[in-house]
Amino acid sequence: MAALGLLIDYEYCTGCHSCEVACQMEHGLPVGQYGIKVAEVGPWQIHADKWQFAYVPIPTEQCNLCGERVAKGKLPSCVHHCQASVMKYGLVTDLAKELEAKRQMVLFVP
Repeated sequence: MAALGLLIDYEYCTGCHSCEVACQMEHGLPVGQYGIKVAEVGPWQIHADKWQFAYVPIPTEQCNLCGERVAKGKLPSCVHHCQASVMKYGLVTDLAKELEAKRQMVLFVP
């Protein structure tokens, strides 16, 4: 069976936390526990005209890529509810090809 994964293009993540909320609601997770958590990186100055500031959604050990939803032909909840459309779900081999073409991306494979 082909491996499935989650590709996150964090260059355009706005930090809205929709993925966190959708995951918590989907799985009934208590306050303070997450299947995916948005981390804030920065801000700090790199050069006179360049700053580091990003939001990076990070899947946790509780992420199962919404196995029950996916079995019904739906996308994982975080992907479905991502306001900035920075998450993709699919075959790891296909997602890895996209990863090679761009810098600020991460590939999660449970």
